[in-house]
Amino acid sequence: MIVGVDEAGRGCIVGPMVICAAAINPMEEYRLKELGVKDSKKLSPLQRERLYPKVAHICKYVTVKISAEELNTLMDKHNLNEIEAIKVAQAIDTLALIHPTVYIDSPDNVPAKFGARIGKYLHTKPKLVCANKADDTYTIVGAASIIAKVTRDREIEKIKKECGINFNSGYTSDPMTQFYVKNRKDYPALLPFLRTKWSTMREEKQRKLADFSD
Repeated sequence: MIVGVDEAGRGCIVGPMVICAAAINPMEEYRLKELGVKDSKKLSPLQRERLYPKVAHICKYVTVKISAEELNTLMDKHNLNEIEAIKVAQAIDTLALIHPTVYIDSPDNVPAKFGARIGKYLHTKPKLVCANKADDTYTIVGAASIIAKVTRDREIEKIKKECGINFNSGYTSDPMTQFYVKNRKDYPALLPFLRTKWSTMREEKQRKLADFSD
């Protein structure tokens, strides 16, 4: 089996980060290509929603959702790359496959470093292939990116309904998100879903949200 791993929501300040590990027999990967599976960022929201059930049917997959509250707690001890490595390892182990080859979209400019981070937390023994832009290179990683992105988008919609606030995407580069985060004291229902350990939330640094990109 081959496995693709990708995340959605890493660059957000509102809501969870979602990691997906999607597995398929390499002889069946052509089915994903025939569907037009690619990096989720290159697909429209409607295209992602249409592909999601088809990809989920073809692949065995696991999603790991890391809430803003959990991220805040974990960031007391770890940086974001370490947190992602911990959760990627959890997703891979949960698949419980025998010696798969796992292709991972690396957030580290030196992919081998990210692979070493993940290795510290694995209980299984997969072969890890970490690469920058893996979601654009490996179809199975593109499949994981679609599942992760749709899952996170649905979580964001749930948060909007619970809060009664349309903060749009939740990304730090989003002007509507910036407005609600900047004025968060006026919107207390949003507070439990904010990543308070992010530098954009540290008022003592007096930085503008617009200085940060997703």
